[in-house]
Amino acid sequence: MTGRLAVVGGHSLPPAPTLQEHVRRVDVAGEAPIGVIDRGDHVVLQRHGLDRYTPPHRIDHAANLRALIELGCDRVLAISSVGALRRELAVGTFLAASDFIALHALVTAFDDARGHRVPGFDLEWRERITSTWLRLTDVPLHDGGVYWQAFGPRFETPAEIRYLAAHADVVGMTMASECIVAGELGLRYAAVCVVDNLANGVGERLLTVEEFEAGTRASRLVLERVLDVVVPELVR
Repeated sequence: MTGRLAVVGGHSLPPAPTLQEHVRRVDVAGEAPIGVIDRGDHVVLQRHGLDRYTPPHRIDHAANLRALIELGCDRVLAISSVGALRRELAVGTFLAASDFIALHALVTAFDDARGHRVPGFDLEWRERITSTWLRLTDVPLHDGGVYWQAFGPRFETPAEIRYLAAHADVVGMTMASECIVAGELGLRYAAVCVVDNLANGVGERLLTVEEFEAGTRASRLVLERVLDVVVPELVR
C-alpha cells in the first residue's frame, strides 16, 4: 500500500506513548481540538482527545479524518469500545464488525451531493485486518457482527437494549459515524469492536459506570499486546 496506516480508537485504546525521538504530536483543529500521535510508520488518533475528554456527540469526525489524510494516511484500523447485546459475547471479546445500523446519524463531510453514497466497511481491508490478527496472535477474533450506534453520551436503558438486541450484536456511540465520513473522504476503513461490558440489562445486574471502566482497563492490556504485533504487519 502506498499511504500510511492510522489507528483510531476510543476508551479501549492503550494510552498515548511517551513522546520520543521518533514520535511526535500533531494537533488537529476542529470544534473540539484533539491530538494525533505520529509514530513514523503510522499514526494514532484518540477520537475522544488526548488532553481533555470530548463526548461522542461532540466529536468532529470530518476534522479528525481530514487530518489523517493530510498526514498521508489512506486506511484506518478503528478500535471501538462496545457493549454486548448478547451474553455469549462476553467482556473481553474482540469482534470484527461486518455491518452497522445508525439510522439517526446525521453526519457527512460535505454539504452537497457527495454525501449520497452507499456506506460500509472496505471489505478487502477488513479481510486483511482479520487474517493478520488471526495469523499473528492467539487472541480470538469474532468474525462478523452488527454494530448499532446509539445517541450517547448516556448509556441505554434495559428496554432500549432489548429493542436493539433484535437487530444487532453490539452497541456503541461513534464508530458508524466515523466509518461514514471515512468513506466519503476516500479512506479505507474497518473496525474491531472491543466488548468492555454487557449492555444494560443483558447481564445479571444493571450496568454501572464502574463495571464499564473495569472492563475497559482489562481489555486495554490484551489490545496493547495485539497491536504490538498486528500494526507492524499492517503498515506495509
